[in-house]
Amino acid sequence: MQAIIDVFSYINSLGASVMMPIILTIIGVVLGAKFGKALRGGLTVGIGFIGLNLVTGLMGENLAPAVQQMAQRFGLALSTVDIGWPAASAIAFGTTIGLIVNIVMLLTNTTQTLDVDIWNYWHFAFTGSLIYVLTGNFAYGIIAAILNMVIIMVIGDYTAPKVEETLGMPGVSLPHGFTAAFVPIAIVVDKIIDVIPGVKNINIDIEKLQKRFGVFGEPMLVGTVLGIIIAALAGNNVQTVLQIGVTLGAVMVLIPKMAALLMEGLMPISDAAQEFVSSKFANRGKIYIGLDSAVGVGHPVCLTVSLILVPLAVFLAVILPGNTVLPMTDLSVLPYMFVLIVPLVGGNGFRALITGIVCLVGGLYISTNLAPSITAVAKSVNFAIPKGAATISSICDGANPLSWVLVKAHSVGAVGLIIAVAVAVGLALMNRKRIIKEAKELHADA
Repeated sequence: MQAIIDVFSYINSLGASVMMPIILTIIGVVLGAKFGKALRGGLTVGIGFIGLNLVTGLMGENLAPAVQQMAQRFGLALSTVDIGWPAASAIAFGTTIGLIVNIVMLLTNTTQTLDVDIWNYWHFAFTGSLIYVLTGNFAYGIIAAILNMVIIMVIGDYTAPKVEETLGMPGVSLPHGFTAAFVPIAIVVDKIIDVIPGVKNINIDIEKLQKRFGVFGEPMLVGTVLGIIIAALAGNNVQTVLQIGVTLGAVMVLIPKMAALLMEGLMPISDAAQEFVSSKFANRGKIYIGLDSAVGVGHPVCLTVSLILVPLAVFLAVILPGNTVLPMTDLSVLPYMFVLIVPLVGGNGFRALITGIVCLVGGLYISTNLAPSITAVAKSVNFAIPKGAATISSICDGANPLSWVLVKAHSVGAVGLIIAVAVAVGLALMNRKRIIKEAKELHADA
């Protein structure tokens, strides 16, 4: 068993940009694609991920200092430190359970997604780590991680058609532990807006605005203006304001191009998967390749709304009674929150913004509530708590509504655990029924 764990630890250490081409090349060949075609596709995906990481890293490098300066300028201080997702992932215990869960779900027809994004399994492990430390029961932690993944896989399948329609990503699902957790909130908010007279008719279409305002509506101009506003609020000098503005304008242009490159590489593998499944399995619908939600952050609504919410997140953190978390390090992950919200609201910028505000408010309270637990987990693994911090938390996963629900379910003992298992199993079985029905319709039309 230790040998298996060591193998997967080594794979994790290589990183997505190295292992993704290898994994996708192997999958492509197994599914019937020619080796050269599969290899080219895998390498293109790896290059696309490197590009995405470079550009999103550039965004974080510019946003984080600006927000810190904004907090200092206006005298904003709260007792819980946002440590950021890299630190949160380090707190989570490593696990190979995710691979087993995905295989079992594929074999039982309870998912359509082959999730190759194994580096983001840490989101599920994070939930398990919280529950293990809180209960002292390792088995409970493992069960919680499994339940988290099962629910996210079902959400990934459910949203995949909308991802294809709105984000232009056929054959892809996004079972990302942070991104997918906000889907239920987006569904509820969208339904509420539908019944409000007048408000339900508001539709801010970023693409139409671009056509209407010409160059002034283009992503590079929108990103530049928003960057200038954020930098100016931080009190930077003119040189820095302009540098941050142009940098965020570049981010708005480069992220979609890197995502397009990634999709170009994925298409041969995705096509081979569809052909393999349709020829071998009569009870199978469409098969999706599960990827990091980073591939979807380049949508203009996603990026625009995220940048608008950066200063708003700081403002909300200060005025919300009872909140102790000041968003800082993790503000750069705000676009990941919107990747599945945008398709669910049909690309409507207004609905995405309202949903984002609701998610932010709820997320701040969740991260405040989970801060003592996250701090306890951090101390248990000898994580260095920042000097002067009473507690630590994170917007990414510390504000995760699904993780919070599972933690609260386990806090009430066996009853909560049974309810959580029942919900996860029920969702998986409903998904299986839908998959089989879809497969019958697909093969009837063929």
